[in-house]
Amino acid sequence: MKRLSLALAGVGLLALALSGCTTGSPAAEGSSGDDLVIAFLMPCSTCADRFESKDKPYFEEAVKALDPSIKVIANNAQGDAATQLQQAEAALTNGANVIVVSPFTAEAGASIAAKAEAAGAAVVAYDGAIEGAVPDAYVSFQNKTVGEMQGQYLLDNLPEGSTVAMINGDITSGPGREFKEGALSVLQPAFDSGKLVLGYSSDTAGFDPATGQRSMEQGLTQLGDNVQGVIAPNDGLANAVITALTARGLNGKVLVTGQDATDAGLTSIILGDQSMTVYKSIRDEARAAAEIAVALAKGDTAKAKSLTTTTVNNGTGDVPSVLLDGKVVTIDNIADTVIKDGFTSKEKICVGAAEALCPL
Repeated sequence: MKRLSLALAGVGLLALALSGCTTGSPAAEGSSGDDLVIAFLMPCSTCADRFESKDKPYFEEAVKALDPSIKVIANNAQGDAATQLQQAEAALTNGANVIVVSPFTAEAGASIAAKAEAAGAAVVAYDGAIEGAVPDAYVSFQNKTVGEMQGQYLLDNLPEGSTVAMINGDITSGPGREFKEGALSVLQPAFDSGKLVLGYSSDTAGFDPATGQRSMEQGLTQLGDNVQGVIAPNDGLANAVITALTARGLNGKVLVTGQDATDAGLTSIILGDQSMTVYKSIRDEARAAAEIAVALAKGDTAKAKSLTTTTVNNGTGDVPSVLLDGKVVTIDNIADTVIKDGFTSKEKICVGAAEALCPL
């Protein structure tokens, strides 16, 4: 199996230190699924509930469809990089041939890659990039484009001179950094020209909603409630922003972006409190990762690479990648996007006060 190319000091010593450990070994070329193990490591629940509710079951379903004899070990680090590393070590000790990881931080992913390297296991970076190592593959969405979509929505829908607050995600993670970069690539020229005003900006460690709510409250206080649009990178932080706005009687009066098309986010859109979300087909993402992981587990690196569609340079090297596209969802196209695709249902989003306003 292809070994990871690492740019980490001391990796050789680490490999030597771990050589006596009981870990998974690379599968033989063309082997069956018997005794093969794939670990699926998630970053947290507070940063996005999608990992437990969507990514995990979709990934497990896809692996089972490809080869029901392959065992999947799924664990959630719950916002702790050290815990995620421990989970990777435990998975390798239990024979994992492939680690599919959505790293809590980009740098932490490199430590997991080092452990996998020492055990002869492959690594697939999932949803967030690994930095400091070159994994076997990377499967995600066009994260910078997602930020561009959010920024463009505000640019297209806010009157000139409007004040914008940016409640960014965790920029120590690849996705969080890319969402912010994408939004600013659209909005910074507008800020520079005076078409829009950047009134407040903060980054949110761990994408934690409670932290995001406090940041929005501080922003509103500093600006005397003079805010017309808010960049929130996902629906969890959008909900936190809406909570802060509601306390000031501003919900429904301020444009708020989001991402992930969660049921709660879609309900907020129906209520008029959230303006948009970015729908990403998590099922397609999980399926792509599963296909690559199964090929790597069976030692078929050529097939795994053939399943990728592009390469991404992560600062250490070029990573064979699959990058999927997102889609803007507003009140006008809920039926034609998330409902049509079976991502959610009317019964799940037209609830409470939204039931009377449901456009479906």
